Amino acid sequence: MTTFLAGISILLIVYIVYILITAFLGEGAKEFYAKVMEAPVEAVPAQLQAEAEAPAEELAQVKQLRDPISGETAAIPTNYRFAKRWIKEAMVREGLLDRVYKNAELQDEAVEQKVKEAFERFKGLKKYWA
Repeated sequence: MTTFLAGISILLIVYIVYILITAFLGEGAKEFYAKVMEAPVEAVPAQLQAEAEAPAEELAQVKQLRDPISGETAAIPTNYRFAKRWIKEAMVREGLLDRVYKNAELQDEAVEQKVKEAFERFKGLKKYWA
């Protein structure tokens, strides 16, 4: 029985090594890196450049966000998927995102990375701090 388990373990390790090698050296990796290198860099909106983002130590002290329009407050979510609707709409108003994304649309890695970066910048906007 132990010989059988050892054989299965060796096959699993070989398979994992194969997957890693094909992921980093295969044709799909070459296409992916080519697309990444061709991607244009988006300009930061002028409004965001004018408004200074908070230093990291100040940002760590903030626990809630407040909507300046309605006055509603919410805890800072850890993920865009769990953010309240007004937070998502405020990100669009600030020019961080072009629209509010549905959870199903976040499956695309490029969209999810764009949303994560926008969400991190939004957390630093002082006018939304409670």
